[in-house]
Amino acid sequence: MARIAVIGAGMGAMAAAARLAVAGHRVAVYERTETYGGAVRRFERDGFAFDTGPGLLPLPAVYRDLFVKTGKEPLESVVDLVQVDPSSRHLFADGTEVALPNASRAGVVAALNEALGAGAGDRWGDFLVRAREAWDRTRRPLLEEPLWPNWSVLADREPYPSVPHKKLLRTRRAGLLAEIGAWELRDPRLAALLDGYALAYGLDPSDAPASAAVLPYMEHAFGAWYVRGGMRELARAVYERCVARRVEFHFGAEVTGVVEKDGRAAGLELGDGSVVEAEFVVAGVAPEVLNRCVRGAAVRDAGSVLPRHGLPSRLTVLLALRGGRPEGVAHKTVVHAEDRERELGLLFGSPPGLDARPTLTVLRPDDVRSVPDADHEAITLTATVPAFTGSGWPEPEVFADHADKLIATAERAVPDLRERLLWHEVRTPAHIAETTGAEGGAVPPPALAAADGRLLHPANSTELPGLFTVGGWSHPGGGLPHAGMSGALVAGLIVEGPDFRGSQ
Repeated sequence: MARIAVIGAGMGAMAAAARLAVAGHRVAVYERTETYGGAVRRFERDGFAFDTGPGLLPLPAVYRDLFVKTGKEPLESVVDLVQVDPSSRHLFADGTEVALPNASRAGVVAALNEALGAGAGDRWGDFLVRAREAWDRTRRPLLEEPLWPNWSVLADREPYPSVPHKKLLRTRRAGLLAEIGAWELRDPRLAALLDGYALAYGLDPSDAPASAAVLPYMEHAFGAWYVRGGMRELARAVYERCVARRVEFHFGAEVTGVVEKDGRAAGLELGDGSVVEAEFVVAGVAPEVLNRCVRGAAVRDAGSVLPRHGLPSRLTVLLALRGGRPEGVAHKTVVHAEDRERELGLLFGSPPGLDARPTLTVLRPDDVRSVPDADHEAITLTATVPAFTGSGWPEPEVFADHADKLIATAERAVPDLRERLLWHEVRTPAHIAETTGAEGGAVPPPALAAADGRLLHPANSTELPGLFTVGGWSHPGGGLPHAGMSGALVAGLIVEGPDFRGSQ
């Protein structure tokens, strides 16, 4: 039985802690804030409650596996998990709209054919078939196994089976997500639909590899799910599972250093000057936080990570409305940008800027726990914005003005919004930076193949023996399911050793 010290109480860190405790280890978690969950937080005011991090859960099987493996108990016994239907409603720049059924390829094809014209849905359906092939090729190496030592194989090979596109005397194959939209989908609305999945993860579709096709495939194949009470309830359930397995939590405990002894990690130094001894250290924090804690040794395996590159953040606006949620409205509506080129230029250009009408996600949960009574509604707006750093941070008034423009954009999805609005709360990238420690409030994307490895993440093992990394900034990257997978990988590497190759 080993003593294991975990830095941070994010979802990946807690997933690892629960699995390690079940394996018989003594696990203690040290979290600098006063609560658990990392970016999975909740804002409450006047009887309203809002998620300030992820609002929906893809791939719930990851957390089902966690609860079965740590207690032989189904996930549904600890949270109320609901499959939302439709999975999403989309409002396009030309006024066209469509609602996509949850986890039904045939239903999605039919809906798109009806809304966008005959053939549009069929092209999207054919795309999903190819996306499934990319998923099948990358699922194990990118999600279920530790990062391969020969990771360059994942970086060099594009798993998406592009369709040959002939133009004049040249034959081309899509290597970027935007090229799939232009050459295979051949409809600006379908291209916007595809681009929206990349933007939701802070990825530039004009630069993201074609392998990003797995992002819409995940939603269409496995559905979109909501936890009643909000995603914070999922964090609570994972935390309580850790406590039930005798994981110790120390909140308000800032880690200032990783203790090294005989060339390996041997514990933690805390802000109060105390030292915690441990045989293994698991770090579930942003890389800049961990780098400050490690002295005289490389944190990352230099052969499995490429540099961070201007990752965006998110701006979230929480809306308290008078009047109940109307029957039949979609849980999730995406309002697509009127000028996509301008949006991408401001998001990913230099210097970055804020677009007046970006792609906007509107969440309207049917959840009595999010409102004071049935005569009110809680709505969350989310848009991808640049992760400003250093002296480039805008003044709070700039974000406040941008939030007002998001509310104006949201009126396309909620026409009576202004008349019903009681108050709103703005959550900026600064709030994310404060919560997670990530520079500029950057949000990590999931790992993707190809693109010369730009979207691979550091291996969970590091060059300092005994030190492992977990969560969105390490393999397999950002997102709730990916965090849970990273916890499983780290637990496997510690329990079974470096020869661990993932669950079968």
